[in-house]
Amino acid sequence: MSTRPPGPRGEPLFGNGRRYSRDPFSFMTDVADAYGDVVRLDLGPRETYMLTNPRDVERVLVSDWAAFGKPTLDDAVDDLLGDGLLMSEGDRWQRQRDLANPAFHARRIAGLDDAIVGHTEEAMAGWSDGDRVDVQLELARLTVRVIVTAMFGTDITEERVRTVQENLEPLGQRFEPNAIRAVIPSWAPTRENREFHGAVSTLEGVIDDLVARRRGTEETAPDPAGEAVDSPMPMDLLSILLRAHNRGEQTEGDLRDELMTMLLAGHDTTALALTYTFYLLSRHPDAKARFQREVDALDGAPTSEDVRGLEFTDRVLSEAMRLYPPVYTLFRESKVDTRIAGYRIPEGSLIMLPQWVIHRSDRWYDDPLAFDPDRWAPERARDRPRFAYYPFGAGPRHCIGKQFSLLEAKLILATVGRAFDFEYEGPELDLRGSLTMHPDHPMPLRVSSR
Repeated sequence: MSTRPPGPRGEPLFGNGRRYSRDPFSFMTDVADAYGDVVRLDLGPRETYMLTNPRDVERVLVSDWAAFGKPTLDDAVDDLLGDGLLMSEGDRWQRQRDLANPAFHARRIAGLDDAIVGHTEEAMAGWSDGDRVDVQLELARLTVRVIVTAMFGTDITEERVRTVQENLEPLGQRFEPNAIRAVIPSWAPTRENREFHGAVSTLEGVIDDLVARRRGTEETAPDPAGEAVDSPMPMDLLSILLRAHNRGEQTEGDLRDELMTMLLAGHDTTALALTYTFYLLSRHPDAKARFQREVDALDGAPTSEDVRGLEFTDRVLSEAMRLYPPVYTLFRESKVDTRIAGYRIPEGSLIMLPQWVIHRSDRWYDDPLAFDPDRWAPERARDRPRFAYYPFGAGPRHCIGKQFSLLEAKLILATVGRAFDFEYEGPELDLRGSLTMHPDHPMPLRVSSR
């Protein structure tokens, strides 16, 4: 047996990059169908190996995770996120993770339910019976306000929310797959790079403003979640970082990197998961009616305690993230020569773990392209490989905000679902890849008071 995995032939100079750039989703699916569990790709200067067996995902993310580090895919990622939790490695990553953990303590997260519901009700106050709203835009604005309250311990003005949203587009464009851009450094003075760096600078200004408002209050300011970890001090992430900064343990650059990571990653993926959930419910009236019956049975505004009993809502959200995972592929870098499924993976190679492919494979799911929330019933899910589903990653580097994101999403779904009926009135869903997977068009939802 050859020790070199099979893969598609590339074209001179660009390899497989131009085909991947045109449509990363169909490309990943097609090559997995054609070549199997391990596929060698030519997507740039480093060899890339795509793995689509849950067994191999478990090895890379969990059992042998230390042998596979976080790669630098684009120097623009460093410009944007620096050495924050998402991109840092080794001892620094562990130190920053340990520092941030109290902000995501389960009791503290549960105590954020009133704030999340309150922000959702404020957002809905601007909707009238029969309005047509861009659900993706509305949810992104809502989740920005939620993440600032939850993790920055303060509020953000509507003007600043609009500033964040207006500057996300040039960021997203910079990270869309592009075979030509891969060879252009981020410092080159192209129009796209200038717009990207301008957006980064503007967002840093937003963060500087939020930090300035909190300086001097990190010891005594009331925590939106209360004293959930038995501490008299606020335990939002910004307060924790400011106290560490005061002790000389964090630089200004450290603050910037962690807060930029939290602002962007902390709102985008949740907004996208909710966007796809509302879209799918609109397209499946029986599931929507069942969801509405469940949330209508709640006694008043939903709480974190109520969320535990929303079994069908939980299944709907899981199914939406299976079909449309906001993070559609993960990347790792092999730190040593290794073998996977009998194939040699050289040191320094990129490892690609595509949720998009695995979540939609008929090897692990019956009728995989169908929206079927009940596939998450315990009796149907128990025999499925564990890593046939990993929207938040897995292992030591799984998303630190997973439980917060799930609570937030379910509370928003329940709050909106009790107040409004909704119908999607847009085109067939078309997707574009960037750091996350976005609709390539507005997502109009007609809302009707219930």
